[in-house]
Amino acid sequence: MAVRQNAAANHPSVLLPITAGALVVTGLIMVLSASSVVSYAEYGSSFLFFRRQLLWAVIGVVGFLFFARLDYRKLKGFGYLGFAAVVLMLIAVLVPGVGITVGGSSRWIGVGAFAIQPSEIAKLALVLFAADVFARKDEKSFGELSHTALPMVPAMAILAILVMLQPDLGTTILLSSIGFGMLFVAGAPLRHLIPMGLAGGALALGAGMASPYRRERLLAFMDPWKDPLETGYHTIQSLIALGSGGGFGVGLGASRQKWMYVPNAHTDFIYAIIGEEMGILGTFVVLGMFCFLTYLGVRIARMAPDRFGMLIASGITIWIATQALVNMGAVTATLPITGVPLPLVSFGGSSLVVSLIAMGIMTSIARAGRAKRSATRAR
Repeated sequence: MAVRQNAAANHPSVLLPITAGALVVTGLIMVLSASSVVSYAEYGSSFLFFRRQLLWAVIGVVGFLFFARLDYRKLKGFGYLGFAAVVLMLIAVLVPGVGITVGGSSRWIGVGAFAIQPSEIAKLALVLFAADVFARKDEKSFGELSHTALPMVPAMAILAILVMLQPDLGTTILLSSIGFGMLFVAGAPLRHLIPMGLAGGALALGAGMASPYRRERLLAFMDPWKDPLETGYHTIQSLIALGSGGGFGVGLGASRQKWMYVPNAHTDFIYAIIGEEMGILGTFVVLGMFCFLTYLGVRIARMAPDRFGMLIASGITIWIATQALVNMGAVTATLPITGVPLPLVSFGGSSLVVSLIAMGIMTSIARAGRAKRSATRAR
């Protein structure tokens, strides 16, 4: 009996919510710390961004609980509708007077604190769409290029074009990574994926070099100290924050770099503030949680009762793991700055809610896999 209870406690359907919850709580604490200075300077309250994030966290938890209890198989067919809805929202973002423009980018629709970012929803919509499409195909059908490319490549191209018009190269690259990752998991052969990947990489590099702003960021990655007050400023200040933390950090809330030195300290560069306040130990703990979350995602995909569940679990795992890697890489200067948030941790309502809903769907798949194994053993 004790062995069964221990096995149940160690099941991904239990460990996934605990790990995701730990990341959300860490994010709330660090958003409060990292945003307190800029929040007070701009709005007269150190708690404004924290309150907003807490509200979105509550909404996200409700979404998590709903989808964790919902049989994920009921989402079959929803991917097509979700994809169409996201395309319409991405078009609406570009309409003057409808989309909200901040810092030269039109990425939001809505009013005030209740603005949503359709490109965040597009990540989950793409996963569900791809899972719907690939679940209807067996691996043998991918022997033909047409089955590999259609309809996935046109779908990815539509999303990429609309997101690039915002403009948002980081999210475009992330969406493409999700799509190609799911093609690989679904069984597409490397002889198709490698040329497609090389073409996609060339397009991404071309898009990065075509815009003066993005070109400067890309070149700054090669040598941030060449222009320390302009193009290399973000990277240098991030590294100063990480280096200042040492092994155990300067203490929670005691960051000096959040005093208007590190830009976007509570969003894209929150990992740098974690490193400064909690030290290398804190960064390793957060990195470890994402690694464990990825491990659980792989387990859930392998234990899924059907191909549809396996594909959804794989897609969500690829999305969260890749986004975390890209964000941490930018903060540590091992990758160019792309402007994507740290999932479940960074400030941002759309990202948090959609990520928690994705965690809920993963939990549903894990519960279904557990029920199937129990039924098999009972026989």
